[in-house]
Amino acid sequence: MSDVLAGVLSIGAAYLLGSIPSAYIAGRFIKGLDIRTIGSHNMGAMNAFYNLGFAPGLMVLSADILKGVTAVALARLICGMAVDGGTIVIVEMLAGLFAVIGHNFPAWLKFKGGKGGAPLIGVMIFFMPWSFPIGLGIFALLVAITRFPTLSYGLAMLCFPLIAWLMYERGDYIVYSALMLLVPYLSYIPRIVEMKKKGGSWSRVIKRKNLKDRL
Repeated sequence: MSDVLAGVLSIGAAYLLGSIPSAYIAGRFIKGLDIRTIGSHNMGAMNAFYNLGFAPGLMVLSADILKGVTAVALARLICGMAVDGGTIVIVEMLAGLFAVIGHNFPAWLKFKGGKGGAPLIGVMIFFMPWSFPIGLGIFALLVAITRFPTLSYGLAMLCFPLIAWLMYERGDYIVYSALMLLVPYLSYIPRIVEMKKKGGSWSRVIKRKNLKDRL
């Protein structure tokens, strides 16, 4: 297999894995509804937690994280026998990116998916395993303070470039994780604006009375 073909197969497989609509499938099978029509209308884990329940939400979150891990692992497997070491890393990173893109823009659901946070976490776990326990700890602390899970995991993901720098000392990981964070952050801007309009103030958006207090 040529290195070009291996790269194309890796990226294509990553997109297809990323585009598996976990939240949509869970909504249809568990509640008999289209998750894109309820809550924030977002096809992601947080909307599943709020509107399908804790257990279905956890299943969706786990599946979406696994999509990111599997996409990069599959790229390594496909390219392992065909591509040199330096190029493998590039293909793996592209596979991670396309897994997130597939999650956000699934071809079989009219390119309307989630925001990309969960598969991005999976990608980072593959490259930097320490990002999982550290990020989880930061997330738990922020949730306790803000009672806002989506904001909390968004802020917790900022630890990825720092972990790449302080623990792995990899310049490519620093740049890659920082650029990857732009995908969910930019995708979430319209939702932030919507919450600001509904809440009337930034304090209402950021600080909540309880976990169920959702704009």
